[in-house]
Amino acid sequence: MCELFAVSAKEKIRVDGLLKEFFSHSREHPNGWGMALHDGITQNVEREPVRASNSIYLKNRLMNEVCASRIMAHIRRATIGDVDYRNTHPFVKRDVSGRAWTLMHNGTIFEASVLSPYQYSQVGSTDSERILLYLVDRINDNLENDWNSFDGNDRFHVVEDVIRILAPGNKLNLIFNDGEYLYVHKNAAGTLYIRENGEEAVFSTQPLGTGSWNEVPQNQLLIYKDGTRIYTGEKHVGSYVEDPEQMKMLFLGFSGL
Repeated sequence: MCELFAVSAKEKIRVDGLLKEFFSHSREHPNGWGMALHDGITQNVEREPVRASNSIYLKNRLMNEVCASRIMAHIRRATIGDVDYRNTHPFVKRDVSGRAWTLMHNGTIFEASVLSPYQYSQVGSTDSERILLYLVDRINDNLENDWNSFDGNDRFHVVEDVIRILAPGNKLNLIFNDGEYLYVHKNAAGTLYIRENGEEAVFSTQPLGTGSWNEVPQNQLLIYKDGTRIYTGEKHVGSYVEDPEQMKMLFLGFSGL
């Protein structure tokens, strides 16, 4: 599949060491790398459809100190969608209010009829991009119905409903942000960990560096702001357990065999 990395902190912390270790896993995840840094006002997204360890740009980027309070990073092992810039995480989409939503996904969507229409409007061809388009459409529906009073708590409930709809039968490990909050969800055991230290939260598919890492709670939406968890969603059904035969059938379907 893929691997995810993210930081939410009150103050900027140095992350180049963690990023170097994270991107070193690209031997098993060779189909692209991406990174999104948010400074509180603007966001910079960098990505390439190449193995992270082969990227001259990324090597030079990480030779210098990288400090951030909000950052997301992804390395891809393609399941759905060609190895292409358009299919490289993270994906960004603005809602009708101008808010930018940035999403990365570790997993596979096997069945979700609500996502099917987006195959005709998406830029690339991944199921991950379709998740983002569906999410933003749901946000837009609520904004258009109640622009003046639709606030952060309302966004939380829309996101939670989207996750409850998509999780059953699918691997739905997600990290995304809306420019204000960081949203985290996993439904596969042993696939996402967190290290918390005061007003600092670091997330990774595999524990990195030193410190005490704990598994992210299963089947619950977690929302962070400035390194502090501000929302814990209700537990839902829909844990994912890998089925090699199911994955084989998916590959055969996309190859046309």
